[in-house]
Parts: sequence; C-alpha cells; structure tokens
Amino acid sequence: MSGLKRALDRLAHWLPAPGDARLIPAADLAAADLDLPPAGEALRRLLEALEREADLSAFGRLSTRRDLRRLLRLRRRLHETLRRAPESERQTLAAPIFITGLPRSGSTFLHRLLAQDPAQRVVRHFEALDPLAPNDGPDLRRVRTRAQLAFIERLAPELAGLHPLTSDTPQECTELFAASFRSLRFDTTYDIPSYRAWLDRAGSRDAYRFHRRVLGVLQARAATAPRWVLKSPDHVFSLDDLLAEYPDARLIFTHRDPLQVIPSVVRLTAALRGMFAEAIDVAALAREQLARWSEGGQRLARARATASASGTVLHLEYRELVTDPLDAVRRIYAHFGLPLEPAARAAMAAYVAAHPDGDYRSHAHDLERYGLSAAEVARAFEDYLDAYAPEREHAAWRRRRAPDRRGVPQGRV
Repeated sequence: MSGLKRALDRLAHWLPAPGDARLIPAADLAAADLDLPPAGEALRRLLEALEREADLSAFGRLSTRRDLRRLLRLRRRLHETLRRAPESERQTLAAPIFITGLPRSGSTFLHRLLAQDPAQRVVRHFEALDPLAPNDGPDLRRVRTRAQLAFIERLAPELAGLHPLTSDTPQECTELFAASFRSLRFDTTYDIPSYRAWLDRAGSRDAYRFHRRVLGVLQARAATAPRWVLKSPDHVFSLDDLLAEYPDARLIFTHRDPLQVIPSVVRLTAALRGMFAEAIDVAALAREQLARWSEGGQRLARARATASASGTVLHLEYRELVTDPLDAVRRIYAHFGLPLEPAARAAMAAYVAAHPDGDYRSHAHDLERYGLSAAEVARAFEDYLDAYAPEREHAAWRRRRAPDRRGVPQGRV
C-alpha cells in the first residue's frame, strides 16, 4: 500500500459521514434514468456485491460512491443527448474491428498501433470517461482525465509500468459498458464474485446495446463514418452477445503463453483492487484469475472450432506481434481486405520506433510467488493449448502437463 493510500484512508475515517451513507444515495437513485437499455437489476446486483463482498476501505468507499454517481450522471446526460439528437441512434457502425483474447497478450499494443491509421477510430481514454463534449464552453475532459491519472499514479505507482495510460490512449470497451452497470470492469477492480456470477448468467446484450449508443453519439459528430477499432479481453466471455449486436464484426484474437499471462494479470488486478480494498489475498486472487481465464481459454478454443473458418476472424500470436509489429499489421489488413495507405504505414512505423516495447516495462513474473505451478496452469489451459499452441511449442506444453518420474507434476520448465 502506498503512503498516499494510507493517508487517504486515515483522512476518510475522520470525514463526517454523509447524511445518506449508501454507495448511491436514495435521491440519486430516484433521479436516475435506468431505462433504454434497462439497468436497474444490474445496478442492484452490483450494489449488493460491493456492500457485502468488496471489503472497501474508507477511501475505497468514497471513491466508489463518487464513481457510481458519476456513471448515473453520464447515463442521464447521454439519454438527454439522444432525445435531442435522435440521428445518433440511426448511425451505421459498419464492420467494426474487435480485438480480444487472453489478457496481457499484446492487445493493448495492437490497439494503439492500429489507432495510428487516420481511417480508423478508437475511443480515447478521456472519451470513455465522458463521451459527451460540451455544446458550449471549453472542453476540459482531457484536463480532468490527466489530473485523475496523475492522482492514480501516486496512489498506485506500479500501474504506470503494468498498464500505462494517458488521456488520449485508446480505452477498452469495459469502460464504455460501465454506465450500463453490466461490465467486468467492476469485477476487475473489486472482489465481487456474486456480481460476476450474475453477469455470466444474465449476459451482456444490454451492455452492447448501450455500447452502440455511445459509439453512435461519438460518430454523429464525425464528418465521415469511421472504421471503429475496439478492444477488450472481456469480450471473450460475451462473444455471442457481441455478434448479436454487431453481426458484421471482424474479430482479432490475440494469444500468449498462459505461463506469462496468469502472473501478469494477477499482478495488475492486485494493483487495481488494492486502491479500493482494505486488503488483498494475493494467493486467493491468483486462484480466482486462473479459474476465470482458464474458462476464457476454453471459450476461445470453442470459438476456434466454430468461427475460425470465417474470413471475419484472425488469430495473432503475441510473439508475432512483438517480433515484427508491422508485418502483423500487414497480415491484418490483408486478411480483412483493407487498404493500408502509405500515410498509415508511416505513422505506424513511427509509433513502433517511438514505443519499441509498447511502453511496457519488463517484469519478472514468478508463478510460485502466487502459489501456482507451471503444471497446474498447463492443465487448466489444456483445451486452449490444444487449439492454439504452435506445433513447435506443443510438445513442451505436453511435458508441462505430464508428471515427472516420481509421479509429481513438473512445476517449472
């Protein structure tokens, strides 16, 4: 825990309690616009899980309260905008590109790389937090976002190396889903298993309907209809809902060795949850993330069996992406039949030159630090590895799953 976090928790304990101490005051709930698409049940489930399971610190509770009230205000403003400008609802979002796959598999780097093409449109971080530019007066969204990011960097300094952000970097779809209250963004930042289980059962179709509304508002202000490039590993858990709302979507699945994925995602999730919770049980978190992303790997394996014959799906290995990013881009454009203009190619080359490591610092991730072994990760990802491990690596993975001569699974490779 950072010194700033400890100081803020002490300060929050001394602050006078608000008259209505609930995470969302009754007056805010009464004024909330929770229709189109409906969000009342999702918000109720989220609030119950936060109260019962999240183990919020004093500062975490204040921060969460502020964030939830902001999302209600954003939702209300969005509906008012759509009533005033119904043309946003009629926008055609043709063949958007969605990047998904295992977390920490290069999808963020790829998203930022593709964003260098001026023919393509991404949702910037400041837009994801507030997609509604003011009709009059200065647009202070970037200023507010920079201030927020500077505060987060002091609160959790390790995040800058794990997932660097600026006000203009492309943001994930889970932030766009947040005001629908059906978003795994909440599951990432809080330990709320009942909410995640409910969302898995209920599905995310309403989240994608809300997502389309936000993109429509952003696109209505553009001179021409852009080609959207969108991204989140969490799409893995809702591919059917994604394709129901965007039937012509193009999908890029990114893949990486789970031995690298799991400890990296545990470290990132611990850093995020640590900003809001009293304490983090890292070993329990590691088990949770292994089970969660093992399920994600199984879904990816099923997706390969059902969708990979389609020209709308492309698989990209992390190693390919980091070894030769521009060749990976060439493959993507050729696969989807898109023109790669010289200006776009030059902009991407300049980005790679300026960000040769994707702006990520090198981290040594040790599974044993989190109470895991290589053998159990390999077993958990067996279906995924059978579907995606390159032939040159597949034998090594089978050795990871096999017991050693003493009958003990091999823990290190």
